[in-house]
Amino acid sequence: MVDRRSFLRLAGGAAAAAALGAGAAPARKPNFLVILADDMGFSDARCYGGDVDTPNLDRLAAGGVRFTQGYSTARCGPSRSCLLTGYYAQQTASDIMTPGNVPAYTRFIPDYLKPLGYRTYHSGKWHMRFATGAGGVGFDHSYTMLDEDRYFTQNRHALDGQPLPKPGDGYYSTTAIADYAVGFLQEHARDHAEDPFFLYLAPHSPHFPLHAPAEDIERYRDRFAEGWDVARERKLPRMRRMGLVNCPLAPREPGMWTRWNTPDEELFAKTGPGEVARAVAWSSLTAEQKAFQRTKMAIHAAMITRMDLEIGKVVRQLAAMGAERDTVILFLSDNGASSEQLIRGDGHDRTVPPGSARSFLGLGPGWATCSNAPFRLHKSWVNEGGIASPMIVHWPNGMKDANKLRHDQCHFVDVLPTVVDLAGGSAASEGGPPLAGRSFAPALRKDGAAPREFLYFNHNDNRAIRVGDWKLIATGANGPWELYDLSKDRCEQHDLAAAQPGRVQKLAAMWTGHDTEYARVRESAPPTTRVRMNNARQG
Repeated sequence: MVDRRSFLRLAGGAAAAAALGAGAAPARKPNFLVILADDMGFSDARCYGGDVDTPNLDRLAAGGVRFTQGYSTARCGPSRSCLLTGYYAQQTASDIMTPGNVPAYTRFIPDYLKPLGYRTYHSGKWHMRFATGAGGVGFDHSYTMLDEDRYFTQNRHALDGQPLPKPGDGYYSTTAIADYAVGFLQEHARDHAEDPFFLYLAPHSPHFPLHAPAEDIERYRDRFAEGWDVARERKLPRMRRMGLVNCPLAPREPGMWTRWNTPDEELFAKTGPGEVARAVAWSSLTAEQKAFQRTKMAIHAAMITRMDLEIGKVVRQLAAMGAERDTVILFLSDNGASSEQLIRGDGHDRTVPPGSARSFLGLGPGWATCSNAPFRLHKSWVNEGGIASPMIVHWPNGMKDANKLRHDQCHFVDVLPTVVDLAGGSAASEGGPPLAGRSFAPALRKDGAAPREFLYFNHNDNRAIRVGDWKLIATGANGPWELYDLSKDRCEQHDLAAAQPGRVQKLAAMWTGHDTEYARVRESAPPTTRVRMNNARQG
């Protein structure tokens, strides 16, 4: 069994890696660093109009491009499957709402890149139905974090498929994930400098529970004292000046609920009188509630800033290897900020400081509405607040534009075909349906160069399809279809379904046709024989 310290010793020190990297021959193909945040809102980062300090993401954005219409699936596991396979989760039975076996035609990014000479690495959250080692997805190295309920320790984590012991004092998952990634890169610089690499860096942050080092929380102690309403209103003009949005703020929706929440009575009993279960007006809160809620946002912000600092550590390692300019860096978030209020893991101890290891708090709907501003709703909904993802691409040697926007519509299913396209390969499927994704590589050169015929969404009985600027959406199993023109109303406030029944009928038939075909092909395909992993909990 190899522990983290032993692995990092084997990988060599940073100074040695820098010396080796400085003399290494340049890669024949671009390297890739795909960074996937967890439950980070569209407008949390500074470079997307937010109030959270993200200097490293801001630097990547300033040197690259930001997409304004990148989309996830609205939840952790399905988004990760889309990213790694190029298929919608319904095509690979990778959403736990999707019944059946994972079909044999399911292939992953390493399957496409290894024949092209790439070494492939993963560090961080997994949340997939496959192991990462031999017989599974096939990364050359993987630090696999399987315990989603804790940041200051791990009950389930593994290195290259081998279980690791429970970490001791001083462990924080965001830092550990970055440290393993740096170790993989150091080994690469030493032993495989002639080969290009793909690194999938998947921090757990800022997914609940709200856990952060005390000194990071202190940085934000008073930053959000004015509350979520003022914070949202302050964001909007910044986002408009940046060119990110052209719609007004969607109203708070205090009545919305998610099936994953702990019932109110149990929630309040365990978290205390400062908790708030709905996105009500900040002015309606008591002084005790305001103090508790601004502390929760301070922890959320601290988690993001710590993640940003650790991303900076990995990027500095690229620079030390002489690889940063030849590396395509892609940053995304797996869904919008979460309104979920959950008590799980070790439970919540009201006697300890919020954000410490024995606390267990969720961001909640008020601040999630702010993090997803100006859009409507949150994680698990397929409204824009649940599916719109920040999306940064940085590649100094491959892109002329810097600090520019891209308005092309793209989805997590497009990541795999884009990576393979830039690597000089073909993303054609083998023995299965064509990939759902399309390469957005042309958009790296020119805005509007990567059009999409449609984008499909289906999660938790929430359904949507986007065709051009038209979005058809239904919430819940029995919810009616609603129709929005996103060119004018991306905040989904003016339902045009009654005024345009013909368009509703056409788009609804299109959604149903794709959904039915995905199920038919999936169910008729033989199941995969690759190693399975019992890790299907919703994230």
